[in-house]
Amino acid sequence: MITLTGVTKTYRSGDIETAALKSIDLEIAEGEFAVILGPSGSGKSTLLNVISGLDTVTSGKISFRGKELTGLSESGMTRFRRQYLGFIFQQYNLLQNLTVYENIQIGSDIGTDPLDIDELLLKIGLEKTRNKYPSQLSGGEQQRVSVARSLAKNPAVIFCDEPTGSLDEANSKNVLKLLQELNREYRKTIVIITHNTGISEMSDKVIKMNSGKIVDITINPTKKDAKDIHWG
Repeated sequence: MITLTGVTKTYRSGDIETAALKSIDLEIAEGEFAVILGPSGSGKSTLLNVISGLDTVTSGKISFRGKELTGLSESGMTRFRRQYLGFIFQQYNLLQNLTVYENIQIGSDIGTDPLDIDELLLKIGLEKTRNKYPSQLSGGEQQRVSVARSLAKNPAVIFCDEPTGSLDEANSKNVLKLLQELNREYRKTIVIITHNTGISEMSDKVIKMNSGKIVDITINPTKKDAKDIHWG
């Protein structure tokens, strides 16, 4: 589904160059649950950004379902992200003056084949809060709304940047359980970046990074349910 070949990313500040990604080769299959694991500064966030088209590569190629993305114009990449990709970040980024339903509708309105919002509310267990505002919800509830907003437009891939970074263990596992169900029931491709090794136990593929390189790729023979993963 997603293929990276010889991808590099170099940042320049004056005369100083920093190689954030160094000759990355990677494949992520359709319907796969992949975790990109590594310490701060390992390049995992940069890798997610170039895969998702939020940043450009310095060299190399990225393709999606056989179509090369690295040659797209900025407007072409924007259309691609709008049609195929969903994003979940550590911060919920909900609009405080909109209700739960209205926040999810934002995602639905930009999709070409959106999912039913009422069904999503049932899926995330917040059907009774549809008319509440974000300030009336817990952190875990707000992140579940963020997940539903991302899913509403029915993307092919959902990219998650430390989606549980600001949550406690119980709420984190609730959010991860929801992502796991989306992967299983909707066959969504999920890509999570994290420093939490426990999250890798629920994935199909674990991509370990350090110093801008992929140092190991592991395929899990069995996957744990989100509620059973080691935390911390």
